[in-house]
Amino acid sequence: MIAVEVTKEEADVPETIRLTPTEMLSRLMPHILEMESQADGKRIAIGIAGGPGTGKSTLAAELVAMLNAVRPGSSALVPMDGFHMKHAKIEAMGQTEFKGAPHTFEGAAFVSFLHHLKHAREAVNGPGYSRKIEDTVDDAFTVDPEVRVLVVEGNYLLLTEGPWAGVKAQLDYAVFVHVPRDTVRERLMKRHGEEGLFTAERNKAHIERNDLPNYDLVESSRERADVVFELEVSG
Repeated sequence: MIAVEVTKEEADVPETIRLTPTEMLSRLMPHILEMESQADGKRIAIGIAGGPGTGKSTLAAELVAMLNAVRPGSSALVPMDGFHMKHAKIEAMGQTEFKGAPHTFEGAAFVSFLHHLKHAREAVNGPGYSRKIEDTVDDAFTVDPEVRVLVVEGNYLLLTEGPWAGVKAQLDYAVFVHVPRDTVRERLMKRHGEEGLFTAERNKAHIERNDLPNYDLVESSRERADVVFELEVSG
C-alpha cells in the first residue's frame, strides 16, 4: 500500500457536494437525527451559513419543519438577522448605506445568546427581523425547554473577524450554502422590489455596493464549514 501524505490544509478543507435544495435537506436529516441521538439529551446547534440571497433562511425553516415532523417539538429556528442593530442606531452611526454589513449587527450579543440557548432549561425568547419595516422585532420566536436541535442561520456564522469569531465554537455542525453570484444578484433585485420600500435604482445600487460585497466576504469563510453544498438552482 502506498502512503499518501495529507497536509493540514488539505485535511481541513470541507467536503463539497453539488445537490438540489431538496437533496441537501434529505442528506442533512439523517445526520442531524443521529447527532441528536448521540448528544445524551444536550442541545446541539446546526449552523446554516451562506451569503445574502442564497436561500439559507428558507432551507433552515424547511429543515426545522422536517425535524419536527419526525420528532415533534425537538427543533427550533434561530435567525441571526434578529441581531441587526436597531435602525435608529445605524442611522445615528451614519451607516444606513451599509446596513446588513457585519459591523451593523450586535455580533457579541448574538454569540452570548447562542451560548445561553445551548445551556438554557427554561423557555427563551429571541429577536427577529422584519423586511416590511426594515427593523428588528423583539420576542419574535421562542425556544421551548424541550428543544434539542437549534438550527441557526445567518450570513456571518463562520467569519473570523471581531465578535463573529466566537460563533463557530457554539455550533456542533456547520453547513455552508453556495449559490452563484449572478443568481444571488437576480434574487436580491426581486426581493427588494417585492418589498416596495425603495426605487429600483436605489435597490440596484444597494445590492452592488453592499449586498454583493457581503456575499463575497461570506464566501471567503466557506472553508470553515464542515460541509459545503453547491446548490443546483433555477433562480
